Amino acid sequence: MNDLFWLDTGTGRPLVLLHGGFLDHHMWDDQIPVLARHHRVIAPDARGHGRSANATAPFRHTDDLAALLRHLGTGPAILVGVSMGAATAVDTALEHPDLVAAIVVTGAGTSEPYFTDPWTTRNWADWQAAMAAGDLDASVETFTRFASGPHRSLDDLDPAVVGRLREMTRRTMAKHTAGEPNWMTPVPDTWERAAKIDVPVLAINGAIDSPDHNGMAERLVRTVAHGRVTSVEGTSHYPNMERPDAYNRILEDFLNAL
Repeated sequence: MNDLFWLDTGTGRPLVLLHGGFLDHHMWDDQIPVLARHHRVIAPDARGHGRSANATAPFRHTDDLAALLRHLGTGPAILVGVSMGAATAVDTALEHPDLVAAIVVTGAGTSEPYFTDPWTTRNWADWQAAMAAGDLDASVETFTRFASGPHRSLDDLDPAVVGRLREMTRRTMAKHTAGEPNWMTPVPDTWERAAKIDVPVLAINGAIDSPDHNGMAERLVRTVAHGRVTSVEGTSHYPNMERPDAYNRILEDFLNAL
């Protein structure tokens, strides 16, 4: 485990916070001290992100997480993820169900996303072009646009939140080069298998996130046995950063009900 970084704080039932793509555990800075009052909070940096090493061989984020939880001896944990982190949480319920007690997702369904909304597809295309060109500034800027959602610009968000997102994204993107191999191995048939997930699943979406992101989370909660969805008004892809008090209240209510 010495090539992966994680934070481990607090005592109580284990709660794992899984960050979004190209971010790191600092996206949870407004949650960690609050949740650690009653839980053992584990917040890893995914492989190739933040302070964790880049991949040098085929890997899956879910297997990294499973290895970490087994290393820490946590038993079934509550997994809370945003975007890529949500996909990792769902993958883990499919691949390592003995390690999962409940799931909270935001802005994602499984690790097999699909995009049809014009705003989202245009943004993805701009970002991928910037990445392919090796233009770090443009890559950071186009990726950070997902924080605003289709109905706002980044200027409409709290500048401190945008600054934190840009800083995390730059830190992770700077670790990578345009032509490097993609070692990530997909988890197969996730949507077909999702109906077998029998732990409680809560989606906490940003009310003005893109219809693709919210739609995938809503599809997930309809598919699983025990799913429900709620949203944080006035927020997009990162509601935990935009309105931490509202997000934390919803999350803590869910945790208390477990």
